[in-house]
Amino acid sequence: MKKIVLLILLTIQVVSSQTTRKYSNEFLTIGVDAAAFGMGKAVVATSNDVNSIYWNPAGLTAINNYQGAIMHAEYFAGIAKYDYIGFAMPIDGRSALGVSLIRFGVDDILNTTELIDNEGNIDYNRISLFSAADYALNIAYARSLQVQGLNIGINTKIVRRIIGDFATSWGFGIDASLQFERNNWKFGLMLRDITTTFNSWSIDEGEFEKIKDAIPNQNQELPETTEITLPKAQLGVAKIFEINRDFNLLTEVDLNLRFTETNDIISSDIVSIDPAIGFQVAYLETVFLRGGIGNIQNEIQFDNSKEVVFQPNFGVGFKFKGIQIDYALTNIASIGNALYSNVFSIKVDFEYFK
Repeated sequence: MKKIVLLILLTIQVVSSQTTRKYSNEFLTIGVDAAAFGMGKAVVATSNDVNSIYWNPAGLTAINNYQGAIMHAEYFAGIAKYDYIGFAMPIDGRSALGVSLIRFGVDDILNTTELIDNEGNIDYNRISLFSAADYALNIAYARSLQVQGLNIGINTKIVRRIIGDFATSWGFGIDASLQFERNNWKFGLMLRDITTTFNSWSIDEGEFEKIKDAIPNQNQELPETTEITLPKAQLGVAKIFEINRDFNLLTEVDLNLRFTETNDIISSDIVSIDPAIGFQVAYLETVFLRGGIGNIQNEIQFDNSKEVVFQPNFGVGFKFKGIQIDYALTNIASIGNALYSNVFSIKVDFEYFK
């Protein structure tokens, strides 16, 4: 059991032996808003509500009154809980402000580090529970520029990560973005962690001593206490097509860029690119049908061959008098026998309640 605890603590969330990592603060890449999930998260160019705090702060300039949003999702058959709440408001005719909080956590994890005493006796009363949770507070500002259709935004995020009594960290980072619209074409750019996001860990050495020998000759020293998240970029282009008086079609293609080599479908030492494609059919701007694909990866098989896998997404939504309810079904682990997740979100536009 000590081995299980060690794997949970040190291979899933605690910092690795390198301070600069390909994958760091990955809970911040999950996304928010069921409507965005339904479109395969291809929304960087079109996001224009309270959820723009996450997707593209520049989109906050489109709101005219107070807006609020909440979202709940469960992953890995309900083991992990993912929650989000956001609020945004215009400051004046050209600028807006937004604040959001994200939590991703696994609760009630068994701590069996003291299950067996020094004499080899097992005492189940010595088992305790702990949580491994990640939090992110986002504060975003957006402003319309003099150039018609051009908006910019910035997001400051404070990251808090807690692994029971074993380790905690504080982090800080900044995102910058822009959106541009012309003749029903929309363009978006989101630069995440432009300063790199820095996490500083505090590890309880006493708790570490209890588990460091669980796997012989491994993890005998304390992990590094600093962690740096490398910058990432998202490019998006979208267009709205009016089918008739009642229906319109929104389509968007995004390119998610990491400046390191990964398993993305397009990958090199300099940059790796993961495309995302999404669409939304709207009826009277009241009923919405969405679909998309993303997370297109080269998956290595047991025979060392590569197979292209992707993440399909589907969603629906309904809006009435300022209240919008959205649902998305997403395959979080690509294809095959993967687990599907149900994502629900609600958005309220207080402009309708004047």
